[in-house]
Amino acid sequence: MTIDLATHESAPKFDGDYDATLAALQQRLAKIQVAHILHKRRSVILLEGWDAAGKGGIIKRMSADWDPRYYQVHPIAAPNEVERDHHFLWRFWTRLPASGNIAIFDRSWYGRVLVERVEGFCSKADWKRGYDEINAFEKQQIDAGMNIVKLFVHITQETQDKQLAERLDVPWKRWKTGADDYRNRAKRADYLDAMHAMFKKTDTKHAPWHVIDNNHRKGGRIATLTYVAERLEALVPMDFPVADPAVVKLAQDAFGYRPA
Repeated sequence: MTIDLATHESAPKFDGDYDATLAALQQRLAKIQVAHILHKRRSVILLEGWDAAGKGGIIKRMSADWDPRYYQVHPIAAPNEVERDHHFLWRFWTRLPASGNIAIFDRSWYGRVLVERVEGFCSKADWKRGYDEINAFEKQQIDAGMNIVKLFVHITQETQDKQLAERLDVPWKRWKTGADDYRNRAKRADYLDAMHAMFKKTDTKHAPWHVIDNNHRKGGRIATLTYVAERLEALVPMDFPVADPAVVKLAQDAFGYRPA
């Protein structure tokens, strides 16, 4: 069934103890990261969505309890001169996570069929070919043992305008906004067409899309972290080792350790 963003605009405000729920999810995600390290698994979590949709806030809370040695956040901007001289997927190959690591992409290879399509940064032949190239790329990674979680963070025009206004009103948020936000805003209908085509052609069985209604930030964050936790727990072994008897003996000799 084709994804329709208009059906993801009515989630209620979060009704519950937000801080306690968030803390429990962060602890759950911390265990998931340890499972990646122990079992030498690799995962990609990518976030697409509107400007000012709250992707950064989601990422900040998702990774709050993670060991920084074993995850990377990749904010994807326009390709540089070297990257433009290669196939558009080349710069993403170089950012894929190593064994035991999780990579978060704040925007991703889907730029080829979104901003590059809408803004004319590539030819029509390029972006039309991009769907098959992306599907093949993701299938290759999954077949090689990578997990891929694809999130689209959705907000209405009204919510986006409120967020853009806040970025102007709050001095330490002004760095996050610029002319590009308003160029993209003026083409919302074109972006919606590109987004729905993207869902239709790349919402695959092996790498499905999941839409987050983030019009209410707290509810959107809890929904995102819950979905990511559920997906990764289903993809990564969650069993943990017993204590090494030799190390237990060392602890007993060193300070009289007794198992809890």
